[in-house]
Amino acid sequence: MELNRVAHQESSDYRHTAESEAGGLASKRIIAGYGFWIFLLSDIIMFSAFFAAYAVLVGATAGGPSGRELFNLPNVGIETVCLLLSSFTCGIASIGARMHRGSWFYGGMAATFLLGAAFLAIELHEFAGMIAQKAGPTRSAFLSAFFTLAGCHGVHVTLGLLWLLTMVAQVFAKGYRPDILRRVLCFSLFWHALDIVWVAVFTVVYLMGVAQ
Repeated sequence: MELNRVAHQESSDYRHTAESEAGGLASKRIIAGYGFWIFLLSDIIMFSAFFAAYAVLVGATAGGPSGRELFNLPNVGIETVCLLLSSFTCGIASIGARMHRGSWFYGGMAATFLLGAAFLAIELHEFAGMIAQKAGPTRSAFLSAFFTLAGCHGVHVTLGLLWLLTMVAQVFAKGYRPDILRRVLCFSLFWHALDIVWVAVFTVVYLMGVAQ
């Protein structure tokens, strides 16, 4: 009788411990999810402030060149195509991760990295060309606002590429664990958000700047 009571007590303790651990993991997942969305929303708010500053300062050229004289739409169009295609390949990588298909995941991530790197290379070439024309960020308030907005987006793309490499390394080392898949999903949402921000940059800064 005593043995049965002890066994029942041990079983109850084990069940309670397992439920506590499961509850702790669920709480961590919820906190991590909310934390990521707060980060993403704070980023969008920051970009909104940069857009507002650019809208106020776009005419403050201080006698220097304006966007109409500086912007090269064909090059910016190639940048845009690269980033939009990278969003598609990133989606393929996410699907591959959920389906545990290595060819889709690694192929999609490789294509995303190459397209993102091409975007950065074109943007850096554009910035270098503008600075060579003495149209750097210190030339006017307009150029300060432009370099801040476009440059901040470029920094985010750079960080995204580093994050991408980290995700590939984690999947390669640890496989398609649930926590790794959640991180891949967070990366995918971050990358898609960068695409949305760039579409706004392309429209508000480049298209409207050339049209003025």
